[in-house]
Amino acid sequence: MNTIIALLRGINVGGRNKLPMRNLKTILAEIGLVNVQTYIQSGNVVCQINRTDLPALAEEIGVAIGENHGFVPRILLLTVADLETAVAYNPFPTTDEQYKTLHFYFLESAPTSPDLAKLESIKSESEQFKLLDKTFYLYAPEGIGRSKLATKVERALGVAATARNWRTVSKLLEIATA
Repeated sequence: MNTIIALLRGINVGGRNKLPMRNLKTILAEIGLVNVQTYIQSGNVVCQINRTDLPALAEEIGVAIGENHGFVPRILLLTVADLETAVAYNPFPTTDEQYKTLHFYFLESAPTSPDLAKLESIKSESEQFKLLDKTFYLYAPEGIGRSKLATKVERALGVAATARNWRTVSKLLEIATA
């Protein structure tokens, strides 16, 4: 069995796209995922599968959620190796202070023509960022909610992304490798 991490984008945010984690676990079990574990209410799942066709599986999960809840979230599936690589190449400190201020943007694909100059021009003095393959790292010590850069990442990179803070990334890796 292969362990995967599913990152669902835009669920349970601002009262929209409500999807209780117990319902999500049931949906995933019904399509054949096993040992389904969720972390917090924002669409973080670790589970095992006997499949390797992750794009087809992401689409199947989306369809199942759509049939049960009336919306289809963007779903990004990562292998444990993908997550380990993202953590290993993180260019910023990972202390307790960075749990909420360091963000990993997981990208659907490596950007072919990212506009990093645009991001550089709008970042605050304290913000730092780095793009490495399919992960964009953002250190925003004043908070992601105040960051102009954070709202422009996807457009500047030209690929779909979903972000998680360092606390969530480290917890998902802990669950996936337990």
